[in-house]
Amino acid sequence: MTPLANLAKQAVETYITTKKIIKPPKNFPSTFLKKRAGVFVTIEEKDQELRGCIGTYLPVRNNIAEETIYNAIAAATEDYRFMPIQKSELPNLTYTVSILGQPEQILDISDLNPKKYGVIVSTPDRLKTGLLLPDLAGVDTVEKQIIIACQKAGINLSQEKIVLYRFTTEKYQ
Repeated sequence: MTPLANLAKQAVETYITTKKIIKPPKNFPSTFLKKRAGVFVTIEEKDQELRGCIGTYLPVRNNIAEETIYNAIAAATEDYRFMPIQKSELPNLTYTVSILGQPEQILDISDLNPKKYGVIVSTPDRLKTGLLLPDLAGVDTVEKQIIIACQKAGINLSQEKIVLYRFTTEKYQ
């Protein structure tokens, strides 16, 4: 397990069992303590069934390590699609941390590729925003990627205009 995935695991396990939020270890790789970026944490059961996924597409914490800790806890306890993770589930979970590259606005969907780029859709006023990570199972067309991101945002494509952004990720498992 990579240091970032292990940090996500430690953050979730500590929070679920003690309600305490850990700090990054002193000897944590310095690149994750010095850089800031958006981070998504995906928690799955061992059979690869999604159990929680929450993140930030722009950084809100001091560094990637802190972003990972807080987003891991949120993925475990605040993903509206699932009940909060229980202590009995902890041994059966896997963690993926995705560090997001800087989002760039695109004007043409031909600039998307669901295997390479994640997508952010928003209304022009940014009141509704949805994000879909790249390279997800079953998401093999740009159209499907955009539709799912719009559904997550509550955007009705037939009635609302959208602005599209793409981003890359670095995955750590």
